[in-house]
Amino acid sequence: MKRTISLLLCFVMALLLLASCGQDGGAGSSAPATSGNGGNTSSGKPEEITILYPGEESDRMTSFLNGEFAERMLEDLNMKVNVIFVPWDQYWDKKGIMLGSQEPIDLYWDGLVDLGEFVNKKEAQPLDDLIEQYGQDMLKVLPMEHIQGGAIDGTIYGIPSAYASSSAMFQQVCLRQDLLTAVGMTEISTPEDLKEFATRAMEQFPNIKGAGDPILMPLTRYFSDQPAHNIAKGFLAFFNEETKEVFSYYESEAFQKVAKFNREMTLAGLYPDEMTTNYNERDSRVQSGNYLWVEGSLGKETEIIDAVRANAPDAVMKNYLLAPEKPKYITAAGGEVICIPYSAPNPSGAMKWLNWLYSSQENYLFALYGVEGKDYEIVNGRINRRLITDELFYEWMFRNKNYQMFPVETDEAYIEATKTWDDDAIRSPIFGFVYSDENLKEIELNLVEVEKQFEAIRSGFVDFDTEYPKAVEALKNAGIDEYIADLQRQVDEFLAA
Repeated sequence: MKRTISLLLCFVMALLLLASCGQDGGAGSSAPATSGNGGNTSSGKPEEITILYPGEESDRMTSFLNGEFAERMLEDLNMKVNVIFVPWDQYWDKKGIMLGSQEPIDLYWDGLVDLGEFVNKKEAQPLDDLIEQYGQDMLKVLPMEHIQGGAIDGTIYGIPSAYASSSAMFQQVCLRQDLLTAVGMTEISTPEDLKEFATRAMEQFPNIKGAGDPILMPLTRYFSDQPAHNIAKGFLAFFNEETKEVFSYYESEAFQKVAKFNREMTLAGLYPDEMTTNYNERDSRVQSGNYLWVEGSLGKETEIIDAVRANAPDAVMKNYLLAPEKPKYITAAGGEVICIPYSAPNPSGAMKWLNWLYSSQENYLFALYGVEGKDYEIVNGRINRRLITDELFYEWMFRNKNYQMFPVETDEAYIEATKTWDDDAIRSPIFGFVYSDENLKEIELNLVEVEKQFEAIRSGFVDFDTEYPKAVEALKNAGIDEYIADLQRQVDEFLAA
């Protein structure tokens, strides 16, 4: 009897061993099992991903990443998420160096308009198979037509962020509405309104140093019959929606008017001496509470208000579209893109993490806002983030209109306006176009160097009449005409496809 039982036990154990080997999939299978919501049910060693991220790491971000976030990642994904922070003013140079040397980066952010450059440099790998295998929950809230905005020649290389209203993107001015009211003004619709606002505010409030940003795109919209639709590196090339022609922006009449207006602002003392054009610096200036405006986009005021109020408790921010009567164009799926480089050690893990982020509003709010009751609270369907003032992950980098919540102070009329913002917008005929610099690399490098001259000119920091002709000549010598011609060829092929 005992012998019989022993034999039976050995038989059962053998069956269990065989079943276990079958589930493991053999030595050739390393992918962990995942649940329906992207979670990792494997009890093995956690997989790791590394995110390259712009900005400074706040104290709360440190404790969040090492505490609640780390615990949640292990629980939901059996994953360790490392975040490498790089200051804004160093981000692009350091990103290029790190990716060029194939450092272990799994996810990074950059501008959507430069996606073609990343692809040519092998800094962005195809994502179609990864999305198919690991991104199905993401597709439920980021429709494929949106994700196709990160495709080149039918292959997806990046996930466009900011799935939200996008017409007239980056063509607005985000300003201190409380100060506008205080100086006896109600709204802004022209560049002269901005000038008047700055003049009055600096006279009435000694602590105000002037404008925080020598705005470019909003003024371009105002001074042109066309939207500010840049389609290549920097601001070298713009697209005319009506004629379907690519043109050199710095040689355009609109640019010249922008530069002359900003020069007037500088000479009038309305642009402070310490003002630069660096993205991180312009935002931090406004957040200090001592500056009047920054170039904005839809939702900009809700993104920076907590930081502004930390220094100016009574501050109210509001976005304005100059020349609101002009048509609004939807020119791209978003302004930003999330990419996985070819050198990524764990591309599947990177996609799993993105999928987790978008798989539920709970995950979205947790990653971007932190712990409910500690970092934020929800009041009548609105979010109050003033429990802390430290930044966590930027919402604009991952925005999804299905999940985002408006601050408690947001006017209901504004919320409704955002929902209908695109209703009367015109879809650009080259929506989804991403240029390739494959034939333009050397020319583009030269043009980018020349562009530095135009940054000072368009910001009003140097004399226009003296410096502009010199810069245009340098632009011609660097090959701008050949550059525009190749971009026109690419646009024509896109339109003909």
